[in-house]
Amino acid sequence: MDKHNNHKKVDELTIVGSLSLGRDAQNLLSDKRIGLLEKIGEYGSITQAAKAVGLSYKGAWDAVDAMNGMFSEPLVVTMTGGKGGGGTQLTATGIRIVDAYRALLREHQRFMAAASAGIEDFDNVYQFIRRLSVKTSARNQFFGKVSAIKLGPVNVEVELSLTGGDKIHSVITHDGLDNLGLKIGSEAWALVKASWIILAMPDAASKVSARNKLAGKIVRIIPGNVNTEVVMQLDGGNSVSVVITNESVTSLDLAVGVEVCAVFKASSVIMGITD
Repeated sequence: MDKHNNHKKVDELTIVGSLSLGRDAQNLLSDKRIGLLEKIGEYGSITQAAKAVGLSYKGAWDAVDAMNGMFSEPLVVTMTGGKGGGGTQLTATGIRIVDAYRALLREHQRFMAAASAGIEDFDNVYQFIRRLSVKTSARNQFFGKVSAIKLGPVNVEVELSLTGGDKIHSVITHDGLDNLGLKIGSEAWALVKASWIILAMPDAASKVSARNKLAGKIVRIIPGNVNTEVVMQLDGGNSVSVVITNESVTSLDLAVGVEVCAVFKASSVIMGITD
């Protein structure tokens, strides 16, 4: 009898699930990211917020850059002249997103509790699976919609309009266009490695033949032993990461707040879609 009772106890399973909010599997606001936003709002500091949620400083900024790129307006902005010389804070949009997520999470938890209580025969329930997402090593991942397609005899130029209004041009083959099924209005990704981007001052960028020229202001400079990662924020809210030599940082006199231009060829842009 005891053995039978123990077996029945093991069969009493509870449904456990997580909630993510976003456009698709590659463009999600997870509970950890929402927690990061909450701590940014609480502390007004990316450093303290990162420590509070167990992320590195760079990991926290990577998450912030990804979240800012999901919406037409940034969720987090860097302020200058505040306490300690500046800080980081949530925008009105960021606050609304956090509030909406927490409201949805409460309903999600009620649903999971009710579903767990209602299951009597778990053998007849399908196994829950997680949606797979593709990961890429490209530092810059821009989401947008195809706004123009120019057909050429050999290649195709695709224009992608990002959230915020900035545009990226990519040159791909006709086969690539067909395989991706791209057309005007299609949602797509533009992937650009940080090492493929040239950082130039605005006046110098106008004299360069590269198809893509994205203007913005430097928001972070992360030095290394040989190279430095420079992160600039576009007017539309997206961030661009560029890896240049330490000597270039010095010769260009780069600093936070300086206006610069990210320059890269259309052939350096890899197009992708969410399947």
